This record gives sequence, structure tokens and C-alpha cells, in this order.
Amino acid sequence: MPPILLHYETHGVSGGDRPGAADGDAKPWILLVHGMLSSRSQWMPNLPALTEQYRAVVIELLGHGRSPSPPTPAAYTPQAYGAQFEAIRALLGIERWYVIGQSLGAALSLRYTLDHPERVIAQVFTNSNSALAPPGWDDQIRPFIEKQADEYRRDGRDAIRRNRLNPTAAKWLDDKVRAAFVEDVALHDPEGLAMTGVHTTVGSSVYTRAAETAVPTLLVVGEREERFAASRRYAEETFPDIQVVPTTAGHASNLGAADVFNEAVLAFFAEHPPA
Repeated sequence: MPPILLHYETHGVSGGDRPGAADGDAKPWILLVHGMLSSRSQWMPNLPALTEQYRAVVIELLGHGRSPSPPTPAAYTPQAYGAQFEAIRALLGIERWYVIGQSLGAALSLRYTLDHPERVIAQVFTNSNSALAPPGWDDQIRPFIEKQADEYRRDGRDAIRRNRLNPTAAKWLDDKVRAAFVEDVALHDPEGLAMTGVHTTVGSSVYTRAAETAVPTLLVVGEREERFAASRRYAEETFPDIQVVPTTAGHASNLGAADVFNEAVLAFFAEHPPA
């Protein structure tokens, strides 16, 4: 197993929320993976409901929040993230867990499930255009991603502030969640974000492998994001065992429709208990 680079935290663990080894609690585990420019705060509206019945591992992507920004491009690849998830799982002594991914995090979690189906009980994901981008998308998006990386390196925090994915700009956020995001985004590293764009986002799609998915899958859709409609249709047509729950949210259904998201996830997990 590789050394663990990602900052991670556990929730719903007896004795308090802490990083560290699993205890004797019988509750199943969930891995939660946020998207580009987000952080551990992505899951604030969800953790209280989820951890009534489950334990959760919340990670932060490289260059985000409390995670480092390694100088090596290989550390940022989707495959490297899968190895990181496996290292965390093994350290915590988890045999199998549920997986939830948001946006770019969904691209990573879907690939992890494809590569390690024996470790995943069931999976959930939200809108993710990178996860289900069709062939040719990498070539189309690469010039934009490289330009954005140059802006991060040149303009630093100013580039972060003006990025449309910056969660602190969402006016509809709960005040507590917004304050948490403000604290987290202040920790984002422009170089790490540049590396994430170039080496994680590019090459992250699982479009050609989606039909291989071997675990039950739930997509909680934010229907206000119209550009995800084609990816939603592809998911419905391609994933072998998928349920789709629509919400009136935009890109991040777990934030914009937290109550619906929580209810859908808990019902889905109850339908697919650990063996």
C-alpha cells in the first residue's frame, strides 16, 4: 500500500470524530469524496443524518483544504486516488464500505468501484460531467484546463476566488456551511489545484467502462443543471443496476436538496445491506 497522502477524518465513530483505526462499532462505513474546489464541508448537511446509522470517512482531494500538494503528477491520477482510498480502507480495517462521490469526486469514486468492486457494497453519485464525459472530451477540455492551471499559478488566490466552482460564491448556502467553506477554501493551494485540473480532471471519465459496474448504483440528480441531462440519460441507459432520484437542486444535489439526498441515500443503503 502507498503512504497515505490525503487528509481524512472519520465521523460517527465511538469516542468522537477522529482520524485513526476503526473501533468495535458495528455500523457500516461510507467513503465520501468531494469535487473540484470543494472540501470536507461538502458533506456538512449530510453527515448528521448518515452517521445515525453509519460511520463515515471524509477525505479532501490533493491541493484542497488540509491535504498536501505533491510535486509529482502521478500522485494526482484517478488510479493513484484509488490506491489512496484502498490504503485508508486497509488502515481503518474496513472490509467493505459504501462510496459516495460528488462532481469530480464522483469520477474518482466510480473508477474506484470499477477497479475494486469486491470492496464496495453500493455506491452513490451526484452530477458529474467529468465522470461521464464521452470520448474526445479530454482533447476538448484540455486547453481550458491548462489555461486555468496557468491562472492558478499566475494569480494564486485571486484565481480561486473568481472560479465559478468556488463554493463560497453560492448565495443559497446555509450560513454555517458557507462559513465552513470560507475557512476551507482559504487553505486551498493554487499549485495543487493546477495539478488537479491537468492530472486528475483530464482522464477522469469512466464513460467507456460504466457498463462494467458490478455494484448497485444510485444517482441523485440535480435537475437544474441542464448540461448534465445527456450524462444522466447515458447513466440510466448504461449502468446495469442503477436507481435515479431527481431533485430540484443544481450541480450539488447533496447541498441544494440535502433532505431529499439524505432520505434517498439512507433508503438505498437499507435496500443493499452489507452481506
